Amino acid sequence: MTTTTTLRRVDRSPRRIAFSQTLGRWDIKFSPYLYVSPFFLLFAVVGLFPLLYTGWVSLHAWDLIGGQGDFVGLDNFTFVLSQATFWKALGNTFSIFLLSAVPQIAVAIVIAAVLDQNLRGKTFWRMGVLIPYIIMPVAVALIFSNLYGDRYGLVNTLLGHIGVPAIQWHSNPLASQLAIATMVNFRWTGYNALILLAGMQAISRDYYEAAEIDGAGPVRRFFSITVPQLRPTLIFVIITATIGGLQIFDEPKLFDQTGTGGANGQWLTLTLYLYNLGWTQLNFGRASAVAWLLFIVIVIIGLVNLAITRLIASNEGVRK
Repeated sequence: MTTTTTLRRVDRSPRRIAFSQTLGRWDIKFSPYLYVSPFFLLFAVVGLFPLLYTGWVSLHAWDLIGGQGDFVGLDNFTFVLSQATFWKALGNTFSIFLLSAVPQIAVAIVIAAVLDQNLRGKTFWRMGVLIPYIIMPVAVALIFSNLYGDRYGLVNTLLGHIGVPAIQWHSNPLASQLAIATMVNFRWTGYNALILLAGMQAISRDYYEAAEIDGAGPVRRFFSITVPQLRPTLIFVIITATIGGLQIFDEPKLFDQTGTGGANGQWLTLTLYLYNLGWTQLNFGRASAVAWLLFIVIVIIGLVNLAITRLIASNEGVRK
């Protein structure tokens, strides 16, 4: 009897060990996917599905009241691309993006470099630059739209005191786009500065000490050490600023009381043009076509940024 029980235990023990090993292999193999699955599930619900559904809507004659209509194929895309308003909105979008992104990133680098120094109350100053970011976009747009008033705005009043003629902020295309770019810079410069600051703090201080011993000044250390070492973070900031800049909506929408992008479309952007097609003309099919065209533009620019990033990385590898 004892011998039989012992044999049964010997027979079961290897099976249990084998099953435990199998569970361990499954855990190592599948647990990483399980940990990252919430992101992909959330992205599928709030990102991928709306994108695909918008593509489906763009292929139909779809309006707010009647809902889905006949299948029209690429007719909505053909109509949108044939409109001069679309190309004007595309040009305005790129113009506002360049007027905002270029000075925004340049000033953010300078602010990050100052905050990286040994300042008194550094936490206070670092939190202070983030205050404009947490202000509601509606509040920022309303304040700046009054500052840039054509007749009674504070900016024109100050310019009048120094003898400069009043600027027509709402009728001049360049002036209106510059005013909107100022709103964007006000909100996002501090945010980008903190991201760049995090990248600067990851740079080894040994480089700066060695450069200081060799006699390099602060400016030389900044351009010879900080900027090259900050390149990956800087590329990330440029890509995110590009995506956000091409999707700008709140600032041009609230720049005047009508919210249509100006009497002659002086600051009409693609997102504002999309809004006008969808919620003013009630044509969701054409609005969805504009949304997909904007998506394609962002993807193309993202691929260009990726190519430039790889080129920079390959050049660095050759130099090393």
